[in-house]
Amino acid sequence: MSREDRDLDLPAISYVWRTPVKKPKRAKWEIPDPVEPGKLTPAMRARLERIVAKAPEVMVKITGRTMTVAHLKSHLGYITREGELGAETETGAVMEGRQGLRDIQSRWADDAALDGRRRRDGPLSHNVVFSMPPGTAPTAVRDAVRAFAVETFGGRHDFLFVQHLDDAHPHVHLTVRSLGYDGQRLNPRKGDLATWREQFAAELRLRGVDAEATPRRARGKVRKSERGVIRAIKQRGEQPRMERLVREEVVRQARGVETLATPQEVKAIERQAVIRDGYRRQAEELKRSLSGADHELATQLEQFVADMPAPETRRGRLAKELRRGLEKAQLQPGAEQRERERPERTR
Repeated sequence: MSREDRDLDLPAISYVWRTPVKKPKRAKWEIPDPVEPGKLTPAMRARLERIVAKAPEVMVKITGRTMTVAHLKSHLGYITREGELGAETETGAVMEGRQGLRDIQSRWADDAALDGRRRRDGPLSHNVVFSMPPGTAPTAVRDAVRAFAVETFGGRHDFLFVQHLDDAHPHVHLTVRSLGYDGQRLNPRKGDLATWREQFAAELRLRGVDAEATPRRARGKVRKSERGVIRAIKQRGEQPRMERLVREEVVRQARGVETLATPQEVKAIERQAVIRDGYRRQAEELKRSLSGADHELATQLEQFVADMPAPETRRGRLAKELRRGLEKAQLQPGAEQRERERPERTR
């Protein structure tokens, strides 16, 4: 575990759900017990219980940025379905209909025109989507996003949000003006996105929705989800560059040429070993308690670790699939030969 991953003031289990960024931000609920810093606080224990119970994970994704006035108007038209859906602004006003859409577009466009300090490649707004699994109450999702936006951007940035109900996953589109009231520009980083996920999950729980916001690694997942750009390339019938490189590597391995794992892959696998060990050590700590509830949580924690998937990188998965394909192709000629040599059945 590197120095940037360690925090000696917190229980070791806190490393498990720490987002892997260079300078992680300590959440309010992570403040350790002043008497026993290494002890689980009630908030930490509650999070551990949600993790082992596999509470639904929130999805918060920055889907893009608008760079021009025309792009901004197009985006606002898209999320409001050209005025068919109401857009709630930072003041609480709901802009409805085509006239409401035109009012929003005009105001934001005028503000952009008056922004003489914006660089040519500077964004006018950041677009974020908040989503939950099917079955989640849409009203709770909308109210949670409203509370999050007011807490995070209220009094600092203009914003508006629109809820879409035409998908199995209830979700809300939030658009935030880049330029703040104080002249500072919004520039969200990886750590900010992790914080936003935790805040959104907390707002949902306040509204009776079971929700969690852990990084992939806390759930035993090493491989990142496939990006939209990669999916688009595949839909065009083309092969992404990374898959082509992996295919070439698998062919080299099949020919007996040794290839080494990348440093990132090695680090990811090592990190998983540390995470799973952290879960097990926490389970042992709970077993030493006199509380039956602690013993039950320890059992659930051990089962959670046992059920975690084997660590697998995206490159590793592709390599495995390609190897199976090569093996199948190598076996196929023999199968065809046996079929030709098989005697015909007599009636």
